[in-house]
Amino acid sequence: MERTHHNGELNLNHVGEEVTLVGWVNKRRNLGALVFIDLRDRSGLVQVTFDESIAEKVKDVRNEYILQVKGVVQKRQDANPNMKTGEIEVLAKDVNIINSAQTAPIDLSDESTSNEDTRLKYRYLDLRRKVLQDNLILRHKVAMITRNVLDKEGFVEIETPILARSTPEGARDYLVPSRIYNGKFWALPQSPQIYKQLLMIGGMEKYFQIARCFRDEDLRSDRQPEFTQIDIEMSFADEEMVYQTVENLMREIFLGTIGYELPQPFKRLTWHEAMRRYGSDKPDLRFGNEIQNISSIFENTEFQVFKTVLENNGQVYCLKFENAAKEYSRKKLDELQEFIKRDFKAKALAYLKMEGSELSGSIAKPLSDEEKEKIMQQLELKDNDLVLVVADKDKIALNALGALRTRLAKELNLVQDGYEFVWITDFPMFEYSEEENRYVAQHHPFTAPNVNDPQELIEHPGDINSRAYDLVVNGYELLSGSIRIHDQAMQAKVFEAIGLTMEEAKERFGFFLDAFQYGTPPHGGVGIGLERLVMVLANTENIRDVVAFPTTNSALDLMSEAPNVVDQEQLDVLGITINHKENEE
Repeated sequence: MERTHHNGELNLNHVGEEVTLVGWVNKRRNLGALVFIDLRDRSGLVQVTFDESIAEKVKDVRNEYILQVKGVVQKRQDANPNMKTGEIEVLAKDVNIINSAQTAPIDLSDESTSNEDTRLKYRYLDLRRKVLQDNLILRHKVAMITRNVLDKEGFVEIETPILARSTPEGARDYLVPSRIYNGKFWALPQSPQIYKQLLMIGGMEKYFQIARCFRDEDLRSDRQPEFTQIDIEMSFADEEMVYQTVENLMREIFLGTIGYELPQPFKRLTWHEAMRRYGSDKPDLRFGNEIQNISSIFENTEFQVFKTVLENNGQVYCLKFENAAKEYSRKKLDELQEFIKRDFKAKALAYLKMEGSELSGSIAKPLSDEEKEKIMQQLELKDNDLVLVVADKDKIALNALGALRTRLAKELNLVQDGYEFVWITDFPMFEYSEEENRYVAQHHPFTAPNVNDPQELIEHPGDINSRAYDLVVNGYELLSGSIRIHDQAMQAKVFEAIGLTMEEAKERFGFFLDAFQYGTPPHGGVGIGLERLVMVLANTENIRDVVAFPTTNSALDLMSEAPNVVDQEQLDVLGITINHKENEE
């Protein structure tokens, strides 16, 4: 089909040229003798003018019809500064209606008012919106820059299997039944973790892959059941080599896509410091309002609530928000209290307001004058300052205040523009699972511990840090990674610490552990969440905005109506019988 130019590329330099354009009708305006049509293709819009000699041909044309137009570019008398091509228009000489279209069931403007579920049902139409097309093009650019940067640094792109063995550590696997071996299953990879480590054992030294991953886990706005990971692994590497590689890649991506120069090097915080100061292992550093420990003020308190908490190894933590007291009524503060009780199991939220030179609030009366004076001095309170207080065990209090810190920063417009990257390092090696009554690996069981003596893993499992690290930007965990275990004795002790015998470990990871016997190099790497990275670059908080065909929060594809039932014949071949749950119809 003839086409000389893309619509959004035309400008004053093309005035006088005869052009042939194709595209969708974005908008039609009929002024009697004249008809104006905004013609849209992927590059953008251009106004096409149909005078009385040709207007009859488009009298029945509606939005989303596809046209081929031949005409001459001319300077526009009423320039539109809101259009990229607003200084010119195309005077049509001939038009061919390529295809008609029914009225779209959704609003196709960038500020679409259509319900998201309806837009997902008609995703092929929703994708015509410029904002979504720009996001997918941005995603493409990120992938291309990634390939170019890593190629220059000597990395080799290698595909790993999609059908793999189930390794039940971490999130639930998606299982694929085998037709040939009835009763046996493949699993879709949660990540290429084992394969990329095997590539290091295989001597590839530097590997990367833009890999599809699958996790059957609870969903939220920044998760999908299948997602893409920029997977990187390197041999003979330590943390500094990983940091340098990733930071270089991030600088090239941000500069090459949105023209933003990132600082060098990125900030770093240990996990313990991040939790103490921000109540989160993915802190947003675009604003301050750090958590403060004010327990020492209440060493001899008569306030029974704080006294009981401190006697039971709890702490008293608080957040200060300047000039915010009047913004939070009793009703709003009650909502904040309900929020941390419901989502973080905190017992209560106390508050203090600085009014003039005195403190008021929910705990002002039971505190002594001396305690109130120390609070004002330690927090350097000024008129109209708001203080939120949680007294509880460290984990509960810090997590609750971390969530409040983020929530109030958004409500009070404290979040500054820009991108704040920070490496979170020295994660705990293990965390205790009350549900399983054992220690479990906080990252995965192949993460190297930061100890030389393997026996320490057994004697002090709760005190050991790992050589794991996350990269966080603006409150999003962008990647997770670690230096891996390469020593057989250390790997055996890690399995022992999480309650796995070597026999059980070999049953789950046998082929992988066998490979360790043949000279495993020190190695480490990362998995970068491609969707989250593009979300940040595109300035959206919804992962579905950067995925071509996403699912809902409940993992449903409304467009293709998947998942769905299959024929009984297919189930019979696979040897599968469906046992419907009682609560399902």
